[in-house]
Amino acid sequence: GAAASGGATASGAGASALAAAGLDASESSDGWQAVHDAAVRAGKRKYTDPATGYSVMTTLAHERRGKCCGSGCRHCAFGHENVREDRTSRISRPAWLRPPTREGPKSVLFWSGGKDSFLALRRLLADNPDANIVLLTTFDAAERMVAHQEVHVSAILRQAEHLELPLLGCPLDRASGASYVEALNAALEVVGPVEALVFGDLHLEHIRSWREEALSGLGARLEFPLWGANYAELAADLRASRVPCEITAATVDAAPRVGATFDADAVPAELDA
Repeated sequence: GAAASGGATASGAGASALAAAGLDASESSDGWQAVHDAAVRAGKRKYTDPATGYSVMTTLAHERRGKCCGSGCRHCAFGHENVREDRTSRISRPAWLRPPTREGPKSVLFWSGGKDSFLALRRLLADNPDANIVLLTTFDAAERMVAHQEVHVSAILRQAEHLELPLLGCPLDRASGASYVEALNAALEVVGPVEALVFGDLHLEHIRSWREEALSGLGARLEFPLWGANYAELAADLRASRVPCEITAATVDAAPRVGATFDADAVPAELDA
């Protein structure tokens, strides 16, 4: 079975909360994405990566070739459709790790692999058992790790397979110069029609406010099915699911050790876990 992971952080750590959640509110800066886009506007098929000096094929070059070569190219124009093996380690742009089987508008659940994502999924399905749900996971393009939870994206794929839900992977490459919102916009273009963006946030006002300000222009309503939920009720629902949760990251000494099984009753009251 799939095991939902869980992080543990000290409540009140607002200064680093956005970064810990994998969010970046900054605007685009110089990077290979801007250089690529300028090359495309100029009709060029290659550009020089500003960090490495390597020559990189543009989207125009891939379109001219007419098919995905299966190598996980940075500007693949075909959704990495021919990357057959180990997609979690090879995709370099938003692409399906587990493709959808249903048509129509979708609810995109932002999936970190943690218990709050899982509880949000349970709440969505309790309210609408026929919901057309897609999981979306952002991860570091170099290390292939999911921020905050500190789990490899391959573990996220195992969860999606167990849940029998589609999963879209969205690599975040700092060297691209693209903002978090720009990366999400590219990912949602792959999904197709989206009616809702769903988050497992519980109570952190500054993160919810950031999402509402930064993501409201992406063309879908924002939903927070666990917002303000009673912790005891959430813990009871987690126990009822019978899904084991493992502590995968901790930022304070008072947190349960990494690798331990999560037990809501054993978490100190001053921790946000």
